[in-house]
Amino acid sequence: LPNPNVESSLEAALSTRTRVVGAQIVGVSRELDLAVIKVDAGKLPALSLADYRKLGQGEMVFAFGSPEGLRNSVTMGVVSAVARQTDPDSPMVYIQTDAAINPGNSGGPLVNVDGQVIGVSTFILSQSGGNEGLGFAIPSSVVSVAYRQLRNFGHLHRAQIGIGLQTITPVLAAALHLPRDYGVVISDVLPDSPAAASGLQIGDVLAVLDGRPAENLPFVAFHFFSLEYGQKVHLDVLRGKDRLSFDVPVAQPPRDTDQVAALADPEKSLVATLGILAVEIDHRIAAMVPDLRDPFGIFVAARATGASEEVPLLTGDVIRTLNGQPMTTLERLRRALKSLPPGAPVALQIQRDQKLLFVAFTLD
Repeated sequence: LPNPNVESSLEAALSTRTRVVGAQIVGVSRELDLAVIKVDAGKLPALSLADYRKLGQGEMVFAFGSPEGLRNSVTMGVVSAVARQTDPDSPMVYIQTDAAINPGNSGGPLVNVDGQVIGVSTFILSQSGGNEGLGFAIPSSVVSVAYRQLRNFGHLHRAQIGIGLQTITPVLAAALHLPRDYGVVISDVLPDSPAAASGLQIGDVLAVLDGRPAENLPFVAFHFFSLEYGQKVHLDVLRGKDRLSFDVPVAQPPRDTDQVAALADPEKSLVATLGILAVEIDHRIAAMVPDLRDPFGIFVAARATGASEEVPLLTGDVIRTLNGQPMTTLERLRRALKSLPPGAPVALQIQRDQKLLFVAFTLD
């Protein structure tokens, strides 16, 4: 649903489409491409969510959907990877499967052999545009968190404890005299954050996260991604020769990307070259995004349907410059992109969360 303000109410067709009932949008997360819809009907049958932690590579799964309008279609495959991180700059991981996921399957359940929903099909990677055995689904643990928050608040609250994380390399470990040369190290502790108040420090090496070994960054980042405000996270860290334990409360970040994204107009906000819906930052947007470095730029409200994976932008990013030139309006961004020939290199300086970074790609 690109814009909840466009369709706050709709109709839902049940079963064989012989019964049509009213429905209402309860909440939307553009970042996850998920929505909660309330259907005005009596007691309806529903599938339960599987425990994602028990999912194993090679397990058989079934993808349900309506590809090309062919309702109630099902394809079969296996779990190719339990936790595939498709973007190194995003904490989100997906279930990778070779079950055919075609246009129309997005939003359909990925079901295990016990008839439980282990994920929600969301996108494919393909050179041809069709199924090539590289399908991805949002894990059930994330779906569960998203459902509760969208139902209760209407949008998604991304929880955090206020730390930056980095993969340990042998060179980094040797230079910083870390207690081990693999795993994850805390590279930043935000002032006045729960992590700072709890006593975590830059250079601490994560050993255990909520009872599970913190062996790699995708696992740690995804675990934090699925936490909810009000919980506590238990950390065991290595600091020199000491092993320390911390119980850190999870805080809600000040930024609410869905609130800003709701202001995007699907027609006026489209930047087709980048495959995004975007809004110009003004005083109103700046008030909603209090961690902005500067009160200008282009806020990425959503990725457009079918957006190229070659453009590594995420919902909530703020575009500051394009090839060194400040981008303050959508018109200026469109003109700058239009002036570049196909194959031209593009470097965008963006703000992601509280950090500045460059993302680079070539124009199609």
